[in-house]
Parts: sequence; C-alpha cells; structure tokens
Amino acid sequence: MRKAALYVHGKGGTSAEAASYQKNCPGFDVIGVNYDGSYPWTAEKHIRAEYEALAGKYESITLIANSIGAYFAMYALQTCGIEKALFISPVLDMEQLILDMMQWAGVTEGVLQEQGEIPTDFGETLSWEYLHFVRAHPITWNTPTEILYGGRDHLISRETVNNFTARHRVSLTVMEDGEHWFHTKEQLAFLDKWLQQAL
Repeated sequence: MRKAALYVHGKGGTSAEAASYQKNCPGFDVIGVNYDGSYPWTAEKHIRAEYEALAGKYESITLIANSIGAYFAMYALQTCGIEKALFISPVLDMEQLILDMMQWAGVTEGVLQEQGEIPTDFGETLSWEYLHFVRAHPITWNTPTEILYGGRDHLISRETVNNFTARHRVSLTVMEDGEHWFHTKEQLAFLDKWLQQAL
C-alpha cells in the first residue's frame, strides 16, 4: 500500500522542511506543499491541488502541519479523505488568535473595521477582512488528529488547545518545556519520538 504524508509548513517556512520529517516516517513518502500568501483563501488552492495530485497516486494520505499551516490545511482539506492528521504547535482557532493579537495591540473591532489593516509592534498586520473571513467560514474537522503542543507556547493558549481537543477526535501530547517553535535539541528529540509514535 502506497502511503503519502503531505506536509504544510508554518509562517516563514518552506516545503523543503518535509525532508526533515522523512526519517521519522518509514513507509511514507513525505511531500511538502508550497502555498502562496498569508491568507487561507490564497493558500487553499495550492494545498488542495497538492492533495488531489497525491490522491491520484497514493492509497492513503496523512497530513503533517505546523503552526498556521494546520489552520490553512484544515480549511483547505476539511472535506477530503485524510487518513490522519499530525499537528505541531497548531493554530486551531484563528478567530481567537486574531482577537488575542488585537488585545495585545490595544485595537478594538470598531477601529479595525474602520481602518481595514493595522500594523503591530510585534510584526503582524491585523486585518478586518481576515477576521470577517474567518467568522464567515467556520471549519468542520472530523479527521482523527494527533497534536503536539509546547507548554510554553507564547502564541496559542492551553485553553484554546483544550477547547479544540474536547470538541474533536484528538489525542494531545504536551511537552511542558516546549515552545511554539520546537528548535532545541531536546525539543526536536521529543518531536521526533512523538511523530514516530503518532504514525
């Protein structure tokens, strides 16, 4: 049985990261997808096209996604036949994340609606169009999912992860010393072991 793992990177990442996951995915061909832009409506066509190309060649497709790549993948693939999903530090509730960032920046909904876009001191641009889109396009996610979450994640709250876990078919693994970006030797070793077990 030919099996593929479709890898969707996070912000600032590339499809080349897929190669680093191959060693922990015996029996799978790990293929990274390049997607355009920072919005779900631009990323969708690229993620969906890569999935459909793989679906014509493989009998089983597993999804591996990192950070905002998880949100983009859920939006793009929610009606597709994904066997299983493995999410690393995933953005699970985009509306909540945008509201959190608005709070960090001291921006109200009224001001954001009036101005349309507002740059922040922490490098993100708040967008009324994005917030409106997320509210108008809720995601229905029924794929069995494994989540790896860092206890020191500065971007996604434990409450958000717990809320998602309670509503979906999810197995949650927490590395208490983990961060949103798993990058230290210990964190990467933990990620490798989790990925091997989750598959």
